[in-house]
Amino acid sequence: MTNLGTQPADQASIPELMNQLTTQTSRLVRDEIRLAQKEFQTAAKRTGIGAGLFSTAGLLAYAGLLAVVTAAIAALALVLPLWAAAVIVAAVLFVAAGIAALVGKKQVQQAPAAAQDVVANVSEDVHVVKEARHART
Repeated sequence: MTNLGTQPADQASIPELMNQLTTQTSRLVRDEIRLAQKEFQTAAKRTGIGAGLFSTAGLLAYAGLLAVVTAAIAALALVLPLWAAAVIVAAVLFVAAGIAALVGKKQVQQAPAAAQDVVANVSEDVHVVKEARHART
């Protein structure tokens, strides 16, 4: 027959178990925070390296574009004087820049209209919610 008033030596009491639970929970939270910090540092480092490499790629692409422009001038210089070839290529580039600027301007002008539509829709939603709230009371 077992005596209910005594505890076996290998079992912890409820206060001891609660103390262990609190200690282990605190340790788990601290470890999770440290892990999150390390993961964030790793992600930030990789993002920085990626951004640097992306910038390098853009710079190299720009240099490649300049080489293509130079090749176009050199190709035209085979049939025209060098200065005329350079003027023709420059004119083509300026026309392309003008077209890009006009398309960009049109996009920017359309942006406020879209933003105003969003604001109007949100304002209408807020108004509907307020009316529904007042209808319930």
